[in-house]
Amino acid sequence: MGELRDRMLEEMKLRNLSEKTVRSYIMQMELYAKKFGRSPAELGELEIREYLRYLREEKKLSSSSINVAYSALKFFYTQILHCKFSVEKISRPKREKKLPIILSKREIISILEESRNLKYKTILMTIYSTGCRVMEATHLKVSDIDSNRMQVRVNQGKGKKDRYTILSKTLLTTLREYWKSYRPKEWLFTGLGKEGPLGESVVQKEFKDAKKKLAY
Repeated sequence: MGELRDRMLEEMKLRNLSEKTVRSYIMQMELYAKKFGRSPAELGELEIREYLRYLREEKKLSSSSINVAYSALKFFYTQILHCKFSVEKISRPKREKKLPIILSKREIISILEESRNLKYKTILMTIYSTGCRVMEATHLKVSDIDSNRMQVRVNQGKGKKDRYTILSKTLLTTLREYWKSYRPKEWLFTGLGKEGPLGESVVQKEFKDAKKKLAY
């Protein structure tokens, strides 16, 4: 995409979109361009419809995944190229309505016990106890834990908003045990390099592996 990619990156950063959204949109546009072997600037409404149909019927992607592609295409054509045709005329796939799988307290405790080490046990407990999303938990800093007020500060969470959540006594005890073992300085949960935060995919894999061991 070259210059168009740079323009899209700049526009998304000016709008303060999350890094995850930026990466996702760029990847979607690159896949779209690769599918047709042409620059997205040379494509239009017909190709968009064909591409979304391709994702649904041939790639068998979920509605949520197709919606990400739709959002990326809409952003590119309306905000970068300022196209005359309206992307909004193209129907957005409806999300499947599924009931969430809610684990019991006993199941959660079992999963925590199956965690490989204290770091993974602590971050999974933090997610469960505070209600943080995985990305929010991996980006917590040591200074975000307020044991005096028994609160956890979540910086720039969903919607780019800061908020506070409750710090339970059980979690605080585990966090103190974790701190004594790992001595984190800035990021509460660091990656292998011990400088940046722990990756989201690592935490997600740990949770899935623990669930598999318990056959949940």
